[in-house]
Amino acid sequence: MRRKAGVAAGACAALVLAGATGITAWRFAGDEGRPVGTWHEAPGVARTPVAVEGAQQAEQAQQARPGSAGAEARAEAEVATAEGNAPEDVPDGEEGDRPLESAVAPDGRQRVGRLLHVDKLLGYLARGRQKETFSYPGASYVKLHFDRMAMLPGDYLTVSSADGTESYRYDAPEILPTGNVDKWAMSVTGDTAVLEMHRAASPLGVGNLLGTLGVGVDRVARGFSRTEQEKQPESQLIAPGRTGREESVCGADTSSDAVCYRSADPVAYTKSKAISRLLINGTELCTGWRVGPNNRMLTNNHCLTNTSEAYDTEVWFNYQCATCGGYDVFQPTKVWGSSVVSTDHTYDYTLFTVANFDSIKKFGYLTLDTVRPVKGQELYVPQHPAGEPTRIAGSLGDKAGNCSVTDNNYTGYTAGSDVAYYCDTEGGSSGSPVLSRKTNKVVALHHFGGCPNSGVRADLLTTKLARLL
Repeated sequence: MRRKAGVAAGACAALVLAGATGITAWRFAGDEGRPVGTWHEAPGVARTPVAVEGAQQAEQAQQARPGSAGAEARAEAEVATAEGNAPEDVPDGEEGDRPLESAVAPDGRQRVGRLLHVDKLLGYLARGRQKETFSYPGASYVKLHFDRMAMLPGDYLTVSSADGTESYRYDAPEILPTGNVDKWAMSVTGDTAVLEMHRAASPLGVGNLLGTLGVGVDRVARGFSRTEQEKQPESQLIAPGRTGREESVCGADTSSDAVCYRSADPVAYTKSKAISRLLINGTELCTGWRVGPNNRMLTNNHCLTNTSEAYDTEVWFNYQCATCGGYDVFQPTKVWGSSVVSTDHTYDYTLFTVANFDSIKKFGYLTLDTVRPVKGQELYVPQHPAGEPTRIAGSLGDKAGNCSVTDNNYTGYTAGSDVAYYCDTEGGSSGSPVLSRKTNKVVALHHFGGCPNSGVRADLLTTKLARLL
């Protein structure tokens, strides 16, 4: 159990549709190729792409005045989110024209849920097991926060899905706590979480304590449905009249479910298994990925900056569609973030570790390319745009279209720090790896939308991180 974290969920065939009404029906089986969940969506309109002319204008504007969004309004944002409102004033960052890819939340992360205040207590005076159900129809996930946890040795809690097929256990502390706590449980995918207290036989002499024991839930992070996600207000960190989502889909959206590449491009599909959804603070999202064979994950500095935030983050592997263009998704393997090893604002990276590393080794890892890619080099980008199951931008050969290097000496937070491209991405794609089709190595760490989109050069990251990997 952790102090803070967050989760979101997405769709497969519905990724390019804006549903009229979104509900989820989850059935868990495993993470080795069996579908465990389904989105049911009514067809709607396709995501709005950026016109080519608009993309060219954005590129000219960037060359004249490079930009980003580095606001510091987290406390105000959390209060606004809890109250269901967007923050009104966000201070300008260093570069005010180009949006961070995940800049729907004012701290540069994609907003994927809402914090709700509740007041629920499981006490010790009732006999047998005790349950409390938290149900929010249409929610993509439910995540409980505890402000009190006083249990007897041998007792434990479970937080489970409605059908019990996803369940997390939390044992009583070895020493009976006397004060309040600040702990998040792992999220449960779907719209219902069942909290249950499991009690061992009470030892003699504790009857007078039972009235003081109990478990309290004071907050719930409730994930947006697909329809709610589409309705979220655009970030105020970006230039007036432009949106991070529109600016990052350059022309027609040519990205596809990762599983669509399984036969046509097995290398790209295999590489995509190394990425994860980072679900932060209960309601926010970025993308991360394993770098190298050791316990190392890489994402953007504007997603995570310190060990406290890493510790508060859920890391989901294998959250992808079961069939190309289908609706079923695989059960993700969830682990907690652990500690930040290195971070840098100028090069917008954070290197961190995860708990229970052995459980994610099977998904493989990516490596940084030490050579800067050349102009015209074809690329592909595995990612979790808007919190959706894994998608890949960029196809083989002529189909690669706009997913290629347009400038290998592009200005990000500093001159010449980035590689520019028109690969299709969305909010939530921050921290994604940009891979070369020539080497199948990572040539950039994606962080900016704006058409062209851009990522921090991997050859520069290699210089900074080689000794840590």
